[in-house]
Amino acid sequence: MNSKINFAWLVTMAWRDSRRNYSRLLLFVSSIVLGIAALVAIYSLGYNLQQNIDTQAASLLGADLELSDNLPPSPKIKNLMDSLKGQQSEERSFASMIYFSKSNGTRLAQIRALEGDFPYYGELETEPASAGRSFRNKKEVLVDQTLMLQYQAKVGDSLKVGEVTFLIAGILKKAPGQTGIAATVAPSVYIPLSYLKQTNLAQKGSRITYRYYFKFGPKVNMPLLVKKIEPTVEAEDYNYRTVESQKEDTGRTFRDLTRFLSLVGFIALLLGCVGVASAIHIYIREKLNSIAILRCLGVKASQAFLIYLIQISGIGLIGSLLGAGLGAVIQQFLPAVLKDFLPFELATDLSFSAIGQGIVLGVIISNLFALLSLISIRKISPLNVLRASYEQGQITKDPLKWLVYGLILLFVFGFTWLQMKKWTDAIAFTVGVTVAFLLLLGMASLLMWLVRRFFPSSWGYLGRQGLANLYRPNNQTAILMVSIGLGTMFICTLLFVQNLLLDRIKLSTDGDQPNMVLFDIQTSQKAPVTQLLTQQKLPVLQSVPIVTMRLEQLNGQSSTEALKDTTNKRWRGLFSREYRVTFRDSLISSEKIVKGKWQGQAKDLNAVPISLEDGYAERNSIKIGDTLTFNVQGTMLTTVVSSLRDVDWAGVQTNFLVVFPKGVLEEAPQFHVLLTHVPNNEVSAQFQQSVVQQFPNISMIDLGLVLTVLDDISTKIGFVIRFMAGFSILTGLIVLIASVLISKYQRIQESVLLRTLGASRRQILVITALEYFFLGTLASATGVLLAVGGGWALARFSFETDFNPQFLPVLLVFLVVPVITVFIGLVNSWGLLSRSPLEVLRQEV
Repeated sequence: MNSKINFAWLVTMAWRDSRRNYSRLLLFVSSIVLGIAALVAIYSLGYNLQQNIDTQAASLLGADLELSDNLPPSPKIKNLMDSLKGQQSEERSFASMIYFSKSNGTRLAQIRALEGDFPYYGELETEPASAGRSFRNKKEVLVDQTLMLQYQAKVGDSLKVGEVTFLIAGILKKAPGQTGIAATVAPSVYIPLSYLKQTNLAQKGSRITYRYYFKFGPKVNMPLLVKKIEPTVEAEDYNYRTVESQKEDTGRTFRDLTRFLSLVGFIALLLGCVGVASAIHIYIREKLNSIAILRCLGVKASQAFLIYLIQISGIGLIGSLLGAGLGAVIQQFLPAVLKDFLPFELATDLSFSAIGQGIVLGVIISNLFALLSLISIRKISPLNVLRASYEQGQITKDPLKWLVYGLILLFVFGFTWLQMKKWTDAIAFTVGVTVAFLLLLGMASLLMWLVRRFFPSSWGYLGRQGLANLYRPNNQTAILMVSIGLGTMFICTLLFVQNLLLDRIKLSTDGDQPNMVLFDIQTSQKAPVTQLLTQQKLPVLQSVPIVTMRLEQLNGQSSTEALKDTTNKRWRGLFSREYRVTFRDSLISSEKIVKGKWQGQAKDLNAVPISLEDGYAERNSIKIGDTLTFNVQGTMLTTVVSSLRDVDWAGVQTNFLVVFPKGVLEEAPQFHVLLTHVPNNEVSAQFQQSVVQQFPNISMIDLGLVLTVLDDISTKIGFVIRFMAGFSILTGLIVLIASVLISKYQRIQESVLLRTLGASRRQILVITALEYFFLGTLASATGVLLAVGGGWALARFSFETDFNPQFLPVLLVFLVVPVITVFIGLVNSWGLLSRSPLEVLRQEV
């Protein structure tokens, strides 16, 4: 044989050898198709999202510049806005109750009081179309379509906002930057700003967001303008957004989404790689004699290796092309899946870069996992063709395999890091995947050792034969344990995560738990509101005073000095926010002290002891003994951190970042929050109508309605998760089917021998069923145990909640997986048993 590598001859040999193995190589292809399809679809989604954000950023913001804060503009900000040329609009938004006169329905909504021609880009999409402009100069409102449907309202009906009754001018379908989810949680009602004062809703203590929109001419240099206004805006703690910053913010949000979805697709691809590894492992085993004959004919080990590498690369390329094509088709359906989460209409274009990435990734990863078996070809000598059996140890004990393992781990780490952009998360993901593989392989080795060590000799022949197949030569124990176990683990982990997400948003409204919250109650209204509750026989479960303040100094450093320090961005958040605090002499059930000492009564007004939420303190590096100076409605108050609290934010309680002791804030301007429990929807509706009519400034949250909204949101989120996880689950099933089908070629000689010795069809089927039952059951059990461990870790460290799994769905998975395994194994063997032993030997062996 020529010592030079003849590439054309190698390709020809690879093609000729593959012609008799289409069915087996097809299993290899099927394992990676769905993983590549998921990644191509997600990459294309990311490309289309960025493209749409770039073209629609102006309509998402609705203006060239937005200034906003939750306080009225200071004189410096007013002078700045007056100095800016161009068109200007103003909006004040806040939460308030609305009242539908026709249906007597009440609902908390987001009131947007608007003045000017905003939006300058895009429009308020309404029905009729003219209402988006005409309502601004009349006593009319635009009402979100979700509210109109919920209360069966029509254009022309009356709607009461505060103390003013408006005419509904139109149905609001879309506003700049609004998503379907946002409209469900906080439906918008637009009113003219000129009527805001008459509603009597803008009172002291009301939380109002002030927004100012600007549109400039095409010649204005926006980066230069931003650089000019930035010092004043930051010094006054105002926020600003431009079209460019809107692009960055929106792009960052959806980059996080696509990165998460990419990891889901990557898991599907990794599962497919298990199928690749198992398919190639057995394929190369069957080619030992063919390779040995080639070696006898003068083919070098490197040439034999290249023949099969070319073959696998070609098949991997075909699988990647099929996956990329399927991904391009799936991409067309993703906008429908994600439409409720997008603030714009998503147009889908074919992304050739995404298709190219998917194809390259598929070829690389299929070759990497195939190399685990391909490198063993180097160890096959011509003498192997003369041996009656081949010593398996020669294949497995190859130091180059450790290099391949290292490359696989490096590839997994690199891909994960590119998605997450955090090396710690990439390491955690890589370690998690590696540990899962190793545990499953360890369980397989332990199983084979236990069966061999404690073999049940007293069992019947069929049971012994089925159990012995777990450790006999050509066994599939390790491969099937890994593939079935990983698939089971992923499915069960997905179920646990869904339950954790639902538990996080689930609110209890049973018994006497609060299910109605009243807020923005002025001090003068507290007594009459309490009396109204008593008249309607409703309990006052909690009455909480709230005082608003701002932080002026931390350990003697002022907000001005902190804001000048551009390297410490966390301090900008500390000083720019408005704090809503309460005061009391004891802890509530959702709190516990984790550091320091709780002090419920102030003894020294020059250093008032306060308690901070421990997570907030940790994020901002605040410790016990640090001093914080607050501006309480113009009065400076020095405080000392005396304790840190762990707060259960999931409970139906009024929880706070900062809690003061009694004896300090009683005389400060404040408003109140009341919590009560209403027994049913009828009482709730009657009570809300009474409050809205007598106290229009008071807002209410009906937690029963919140639960309905959250359930709708969780259903939509769950659908997105299940849609993406479906790729992994389907891949897991394909790998399971492929792994069991591949084992057919390892059981042919054994089945033929048993048939020749007189074994009946029923006996062989029972032996096969028992083998796959043992494998399916043990692999499924291992996968469930790994999922329980993973679910606990997610609950403990990611969700920071108790792990209370629902085992019924998991039990169903545990029972179904062995049934599928046995069913496929039996179907797999049926074709062999329906023919004579000699016929099978001629065709298969």
